[in-house]
Amino acid sequence: MGIAPRHMANRTSTQNLRKRVRYHYRGNAAGSTLRLTLGCLLGIELRRVGSGKRMTFDRDGEAALSRWMADNARVCWIEHAEPWTVEAELISQLDLPLNLDQNRHNPFYGRLKELRSQARQRARESAVST
Repeated sequence: MGIAPRHMANRTSTQNLRKRVRYHYRGNAAGSTLRLTLGCLLGIELRRVGSGKRMTFDRDGEAALSRWMADNARVCWIEHAEPWTVEAELISQLDLPLNLDQNRHNPFYGRLKELRSQARQRARESAVST
């Protein structure tokens, strides 16, 4: 589950639903927590890229993840003028194992958090990808 735009007290969000969904399907793990989570669950190796601070799946890994998402991931939405007002309520009521934010009560939370942490640690211990 995600929302767009985010509630921002000090500036206007530039995100909208179309931009967020497009990035999840066509972007990379550095900019999409959904891509990071799915890639880690699928066993795709996370790598440091560029300056070494950003972490993504390499070109082949991101492409494989995009293909997997095209075949297996679906998007649905509801419209709400202020989506941030209902996000916490929905996360508390629904079983959303891929969400980490506001979702510590989910039985999968600890396992997913550890899996992502291990992937980041392995990436830090490896050479920067070119």
